[in-house]
Amino acid sequence: MNKRKIGDLEVSAVGLGCMGFSHAYGVATEKNEAIRTIRDAYEYGYNFFDTAECYMGQNADGSTSYNEELVGEAVKPIRDKVIIATKFGVKNMGDHLEMDSSPETIRKSVDGSLKHLGIDTIDLYYQHRIDPKIEPETVAEVMAELIKEGKIRHWGISETDEDYLRRADAVCHVTAIENRYSMLARWHESLFPVCEDLDIGYVAFSPLGNGFLTGKYQSGSSFTEGDFRSFMPQYTAEGLEAAKSLLDLLSGMSKEKDVTMGQLSLAWMMNKKPFIVPIPRSRKAERLKENAGAADISLIDEEIKKIDTLLDTISIPVFGGH
Repeated sequence: MNKRKIGDLEVSAVGLGCMGFSHAYGVATEKNEAIRTIRDAYEYGYNFFDTAECYMGQNADGSTSYNEELVGEAVKPIRDKVIIATKFGVKNMGDHLEMDSSPETIRKSVDGSLKHLGIDTIDLYYQHRIDPKIEPETVAEVMAELIKEGKIRHWGISETDEDYLRRADAVCHVTAIENRYSMLARWHESLFPVCEDLDIGYVAFSPLGNGFLTGKYQSGSSFTEGDFRSFMPQYTAEGLEAAKSLLDLLSGMSKEKDVTMGQLSLAWMMNKKPFIVPIPRSRKAERLKENAGAADISLIDEEIKKIDTLLDTISIPVFGGH
């Protein structure tokens, strides 16, 4: 797979969001199967694997699946050939999330993540969500210390805004942001000039709108218990009706180019900016191979504009929407 630069890091043009193996999409994938799938991803050209401290779920036997431990074990034989990203600052309290980016908590979190991943240094360490109680300069100062100590190589911020990003970067250079971005979620496009100005990569999570842009799901799709998509508004009858013109356009364009709708959706963003790296999640090896193929698809400006022009005229309800 082609590589892209996010700051000083060179990563595969498409990364793998590993959350779904353990968290948010029903019962966790059986451990050995998940490890095989992650290693398959490496064989398909992926070298960029994303996890987080708070990603955990329930195995079929009722035990807890910790995503960091899973990812660490999967990449152990290829550790020196991959980029591992993980995150701090979010506590999963069961029925809600709590933000905590205090210096004391960050230091406990980084040591915990290093242990769970079984590595000596984290390649890219994100603040998972902004903590309104802690100033960005304070977080950035701790990141500078962790880099100096060799515990992390680079740091980033997830779901940041411009002010927070610029203030943090002024203290310790931010390598990448990880924000939601897809055809359904374009509200962070205003950060593109900021990323260009500061030489910061844009890692796009949920680049397929939680699977919606693959065109494989319909209203009333049966999701397993614990699958967050069961309450996402884009999967309602109203959401599908609002998205009909977009799905029809993507279906037609994908047939013309002999690609899948999912590949087209990923190519749309990668052809916009060279610093955008999508990290779709999947539990299936064949889907990973399909997503990797999106890196080879070229779109001309007129094709991107055609999609954007339609997006400007419609409003699709989406999880996490502004």
